Amino acid sequence: MPQNLLDFDLEGLTAWFTELGEKPFRARQVFHWIHQSGVTDFAQMTDIARSLRETLPQRAVVQAPAISFAHTSADGTRKWLFDVGVANGIETVFIPEDDRGTLCVSSQVGCALECTFCSTGRQGFNRNLTVAEIIGQLWVAQHSLKTEPNRTTGEIADRPVSNVVMMGMGEPLANFENVVTALGIMLDDHAYGLSRRRVTVSTSGLVPAMDRLAERCPVALAVSLHAPNDALRDQIVPINRKYPLAELMAACRRYLVHAPRDFITFEYVMLAGVNDQPEHARQLIGLTRDVPCKFNLIPFNPFPESGYEKPRAEPMRVFRQILQDAGYVVTTRKTRGDDIDAACGQLAGKVADKSGRVMKRMRKEAA
Repeated sequence: MPQNLLDFDLEGLTAWFTELGEKPFRARQVFHWIHQSGVTDFAQMTDIARSLRETLPQRAVVQAPAISFAHTSADGTRKWLFDVGVANGIETVFIPEDDRGTLCVSSQVGCALECTFCSTGRQGFNRNLTVAEIIGQLWVAQHSLKTEPNRTTGEIADRPVSNVVMMGMGEPLANFENVVTALGIMLDDHAYGLSRRRVTVSTSGLVPAMDRLAERCPVALAVSLHAPNDALRDQIVPINRKYPLAELMAACRRYLVHAPRDFITFEYVMLAGVNDQPEHARQLIGLTRDVPCKFNLIPFNPFPESGYEKPRAEPMRVFRQILQDAGYVVTTRKTRGDDIDAACGQLAGKVADKSGRVMKRMRKEAA
């Protein structure tokens, strides 16, 4: 079977070309053609030897996941569903703004962590994505969007994706090696040349993997917190039962030693009547007092049978004010793309569940 070159970072591609008896600079040339120019046809890679251009199609392909469909929201948000085989699909979202273009990338088919407010988690889990499937989402977005003008300025950006957030389907740190390899490609100046400050990995709190990420590829870190105490977080973010808040906060402090930013972003989905009360805000202040951080408050985006409701404006305002009065930087995430189910927590894709969790939940709910 031909080797998919999207699976390689530059080091891996160099090793592969060396095995073919080619000089290392050939890998850099091909890497540039693939990622910076978006070329998949080796015949078009005009600065490599003709003999190599003729040989490569027999040994290799450049193949991103196939697009099942693409939707555009009224606010300009784009969502792609990528076919990753055997009745599985992953979703990727591009959020355009005047000063940036942010791509939300998936790392797994489904998710095994079962956060109760997340549509992806309710789909169950099938498998980890390969490096080619992860970086292929950025490859497709970057090169397909290059021809589209900015909605405000009318200009066409040479690099429309300026920021990447690993906040799509799945828990990135549960697919550690493939995610780290993909991150390396995103950061490589021969590929996308993104700054470590502009690439963010979100985690629900896999503490050992957070430490490994700090050593291997420290990028900006967002922690899906969503509760200020262990009792509540055990219910809505079950991984907390394995890595409780004291361990998670200690891991955040360790990560900051290596991080490209001097703060951790705590993501906090606001669930009406569940975690949005003033006492919850005051508990967050006590919890994070020793962790340089900012909060990103996210109004819950409803999906069928979630069991949760979107918070009202006044409780959110009070919650935010309590944190700000304590000296925290607090942002409230705009709801973007909800008309195409592209908002935070709404990504579902298509998951052929291998975990058995969906059937267990259905039996439990029917009992």
